[in-house]
Amino acid sequence: MKLGFVSDSLGGMPFDALLDSAAQLGVSGVEVNTGGWSTAPHFDLEAMKGSADSRRRFTRAFEERSLEIIALNANGNPLHPTQPKQGECLKDTIRLAGEMGIKTVCTMSGLPAGREGDLMPNWVVSSWPPETQEVLRYQWEEKLLPFWAEIADLAKECGVERIALELHGNQYVYNVPSLLKLRAAIGPVVGANLDPSHLFWMGADPLMAAEALGDAIFHVHAKDTMLNAPVQATTSLLENGSLMNVPARSWSYVTLGFGHGEAWWRQFCYRLQMAGYDGWLSIEHEDVLLNSFEGLEKSVVLLKTVMPVAASDFKLQAI
Repeated sequence: MKLGFVSDSLGGMPFDALLDSAAQLGVSGVEVNTGGWSTAPHFDLEAMKGSADSRRRFTRAFEERSLEIIALNANGNPLHPTQPKQGECLKDTIRLAGEMGIKTVCTMSGLPAGREGDLMPNWVVSSWPPETQEVLRYQWEEKLLPFWAEIADLAKECGVERIALELHGNQYVYNVPSLLKLRAAIGPVVGANLDPSHLFWMGADPLMAAEALGDAIFHVHAKDTMLNAPVQATTSLLENGSLMNVPARSWSYVTLGFGHGEAWWRQFCYRLQMAGYDGWLSIEHEDVLLNSFEGLEKSVVLLKTVMPVAASDFKLQAI
């Protein structure tokens, strides 16, 4: 496995300082945010679209520090009913990935409205009342399938081999069954960006998710979640309070090791190996209480302790 981090983890740093910090931390690459919900402070999408020289300079800055561009990440809602720029950002990101020789693009599945004419996305997480099933049918048949068939064709045309979808709340694809359903319908260009932090607060088990996904794991975000049991006892894990008010929330994103300890992360890495995954662990730091560089540094230290790096060389002895 190889270790890196998401560029927005150090979103307050200038581009060169970001890459210098990556080299200082001893990671092998950086995953670059291109837009969507991100302001993309390190990647000017319009400039990159219009200038091969800009793309070359961007790539050369990584090469000069012996770093790789892990992936491009357009982490928005590409099916938002009133924000078409989100979907265009994903398409532009795929085109740029092709131009730059980057084989993986990370994104979300998108979440449409519940019916034609609605102005807001609609996330259905229960099977009752019965209108929920009509919402799901509309979203799947009339929005997701046409859009993702187009995206699959675009990825093939551009030479992008992996579209890694984050299993994220408030998206149509948010768990293992919904990811596998879309993958079966669209084809093997669609796979999972397995981020355990979201599965924790949705009540799933990332270790079992890794086993269930197998070769559908295209990418891994290393992010932790603290489950705040005293608050959870009365509010459940269905939390919509401010992300900044950690004490009042039933769960919060935290620095690696602050929610689940080294033993858990060791087991996670091993389960990924069991599932056949030997790719990137890309740290996504979103802890609002810790300094971003300090939190990233602590996360790097933890993962360097537990992640497999060298290929297995075990062979049974002849008896």
